[in-house]
Amino acid sequence: MRLRNIPGAKDAITGSNYVVQEPASHKGKWTQVFPKDQPLHIEVGMGKGRFLMDMAKLHPEINYVGIEMYDSVLLRALQKRERLEEEGEKLTNLMFMCIDARLLPEIFEKGEVQKIYLNFSDPWPKARHAKRRLTSREFLARYEQILADDGVVEFKTDNKGLFEFSLEEVEAAGWKLLAHTFDLHNQAEMMEGNVMTEYEEKFSSMGNPICKLIAKQGAHTK
Repeated sequence: MRLRNIPGAKDAITGSNYVVQEPASHKGKWTQVFPKDQPLHIEVGMGKGRFLMDMAKLHPEINYVGIEMYDSVLLRALQKRERLEEEGEKLTNLMFMCIDARLLPEIFEKGEVQKIYLNFSDPWPKARHAKRRLTSREFLARYEQILADDGVVEFKTDNKGLFEFSLEEVEAAGWKLLAHTFDLHNQAEMMEGNVMTEYEEKFSSMGNPICKLIAKQGAHTK
C-alpha cells in the first residue's frame, strides 16, 4: 500500500513514543522493549495498523511489533493509536517500526519471534518482482533467521494468484504447510479467533473469498 507523501510524516515517526527508533540496537534484547517479558508476534506490512491494535487489545499476554516501510502509511497508524490512547486504551504491548522487511534478520535474533503475520501483502504482479513478495522463498529464508523453532507464519489475501504462488514457495522452501484454505470465511475451524483487517472486511463484503495459510519452517518438523 502506497500513499502520497505526507509532509511531516517522518518527523512525527521519529518523535513518537510508539515507534522503536534504531530497532537494530535491540537485536537479542526485545524483551527489554516492553514492560512485560512475553511472546513476541510481528506483522510485516501492517498498513494503518487496525489488525495489530485489535490483536493487542484481545491478547495482552502477547507483545506485538507492527512493521511498515512507508512513512505516510505508518503515520496513519500512529494517528489511530493516539486516538485510542486518548480514549483510555493503553496498549503497552504494542510498538511500531519503520523499516524495510528485508532487514528483519538485522533486527531480531534467531528465536525472538514466535509468529509472523502477513496480511493482504502487495502482490508485486510482475514476474521479475517475485522476490519482493513477502511469501517468496527469499523472504521465508529471512523469517527462518528470526523465528523460534516452533514459530509460524500466517498469511491472508484475497489474491488467488498470489496465494497459489505462496503455496508453491512454502513447498519449495522446505517449509511445512500446517493449514490452508481458499475460502477462509466458510472454514469454521480456521475462522476461530480470526481478527479481520480493514482489507479483509472490505473484500469479503464484496463477496471476494479470503485465502489463508499457516506454515512452519521445515527444518525442525522432521
